[in-house]
Amino acid sequence: MEKKLEELYTQRLLLRGFAEKDADAVNAYASNPENVRYMVWGPNSMEDTRAFIEECIKKTQAEPVTEYEYAIIHKAAGRLIGGCGIYLNERRDTGMLGWILHKDYWRQGFAAEAGEALLEYGFHTLKLHRIYATCNAENYGSYRVMEKLGMRREAHFVKSRYGRVGEEIRYYDEYHYAMLEEEYKKCEVR
Repeated sequence: MEKKLEELYTQRLLLRGFAEKDADAVNAYASNPENVRYMVWGPNSMEDTRAFIEECIKKTQAEPVTEYEYAIIHKAAGRLIGGCGIYLNERRDTGMLGWILHKDYWRQGFAAEAGEALLEYGFHTLKLHRIYATCNAENYGSYRVMEKLGMRREAHFVKSRYGRVGEEIRYYDEYHYAMLEEEYKKCEVR
């Protein structure tokens, strides 16, 4: 019997597990160099994208599930616009968030909306103690989302990571943001 991830709903978005039918929509952002400039992967070929989706589907079969990979669906448009996830540590008490949106949907609050759904799921359903996220320090869009979510910057690691930034291979700085369960519960917005 095939297991499915619990679907998460926000005002404008549906977060659901990936399906094979998503390959073209996922590849539209995963193959675009501008979209993956700050990612440790990509740009993807269609073969890479299909392998990614296959791996996401396999992760839902794990017992227990420790990597929750979601397709971000714009409800009004009925279109897949990105992906996000929450990835648990071995003790299953800490989660790391990640997200990517097709560039046509940047600066519209969709990443923060998806992130809020992941925080709620992580703290309420998964009963996590701590949730964190990291990004290249040059990635203003990503760290701005973390700040909108109410996460605090815990660290700025200088030239701590070696890898691709755009078409260049180099050392780059990373920001680390986090939130504790008690901080999440104290937020007046929730």
